[in-house]
Amino acid sequence: MSNQFYVGQQVQCIDAKVGHEQYIEISEGGVYQIRWIGMFNHYVHGDYLGVRLVGIDRGECKHFGYSDTPYMATRFRPLVNDRLGSLRALLVPGQPLAPSVEEPRRQADVKEKEDV
Repeated sequence: MSNQFYVGQQVQCIDAKVGHEQYIEISEGGVYQIRWIGMFNHYVHGDYLGVRLVGIDRGECKHFGYSDTPYMATRFRPLVNDRLGSLRALLVPGQPLAPSVEEPRRQADVKEKEDV
């Protein structure tokens, strides 16, 4: 699996479920910006690709002592502003696909009626 994230990228949370006795500062459907990305080794979850988000500092973990534990990148999807670009990505094998952002819909051009 390839990494489709980068620092400064806007992402949307797709999984905000919490485990036993955990507190999570993100909400499903929320849009965030990545401030750090990298591999992280957790005592329980093992090695995973983690992301830290702008405006969220998780502080010191009271159970394991980690400082500002990153979220698993699998909890997020990248935002795509180009809807056609998402469809063009289907033509390139092996390229990661990302859903598009909800955009305001543009009104279709209406042909004017001709007076006969």
